[in-house]
Amino acid sequence: MHTYLAYGAFGWLTFTGVAHFLVDVVSQYLRGKRPPNVETTLYYGLNSAFALGQVLFGLICLWIAWRQPRFLGEPPVVALCLAAAAGWLAITFAFMGYWEPKLNAGLFAALLIAAILFGR
Repeated sequence: MHTYLAYGAFGWLTFTGVAHFLVDVVSQYLRGKRPPNVETTLYYGLNSAFALGQVLFGLICLWIAWRQPRFLGEPPVVALCLAAAAGWLAITFAFMGYWEPKLNAGLFAALLIAAILFGR
């Protein structure tokens, strides 16, 4: 159960990071929804860094979970993963006005906590 929850948490993080990048960066750029200015640059930069950070962290953790299924039993790994989840939640509440990233980061945090608790 622990392994499936770890795969689910980091797979969800990877999937939502890709979806966030495609919806909030690529599609808006291709449709020309935002005029070129400083605010647009900050918008694309924030959303690109947020989404690609999720994808990178998710893929690395999926690879580690595949190689070492019990890795969420190590306290430094748990601390790093919880700090990442808290950071993504903080960014969504501080800088993003829409609810979808908040929900995605919250679901990742819930799945991660479940994986940690079932892994003990």
